[in-house]
Amino acid sequence: MKLRNLMGWLCLGLVWVGACASSPMEIPETLKNQVDPGITFSQILHHPESYQGKMIMLGGEVLSARRLAEGTRLEVLQLPLDDSQRPVVTRTDSQGRFFAMEKAFLDPAMFPPNTRVTIVGEVTGTIAAKLDEMDYQYPTVVIKHLHVWIEPTMAEEGNSGPWYSIFGGGSTGGRVGGGVGIGVGF
Repeated sequence: MKLRNLMGWLCLGLVWVGACASSPMEIPETLKNQVDPGITFSQILHHPESYQGKMIMLGGEVLSARRLAEGTRLEVLQLPLDDSQRPVVTRTDSQGRFFAMEKAFLDPAMFPPNTRVTIVGEVTGTIAAKLDEMDYQYPTVVIKHLHVWIEPTMAEEGNSGPWYSIFGGGSTGGRVGGGVGIGVGF
């Protein structure tokens, strides 16, 4: 009976974890009413001075994280957000890059390649910096809320697409036998 209860709790826990992983990002109540959903990244990119002091939500992929004297600076490849406020995967949907500043210490090791984030931040202007061999005007935001999206591993994703497998078997002992099965799953 104890094993059955344990298995029940384990299944319930897995369902809860799965629901959390797919749920939309929650914006803290103190920031919800401050975010202006009508401001686009393109507007900020072309007229950053017009949006200084405005609270926005942006998403993207962290390209680098650098410790500076005044905090941690994230260079982010902007990506549009889906209905869950999660950045889309397709990099060609990007409209550019931006810097996001966090005054607290963030360890750059927290942002391995392909780390996607959603940021609620206050627009502060631009910083001119080199992007390869050209000058680039990076829009800048001060981070008020940072959500790091955890990418599921293949084992956690489950069967999310077709898979093929060949099974074989045999026996030893007094009788000879065997079998082969071929399966296709979706």
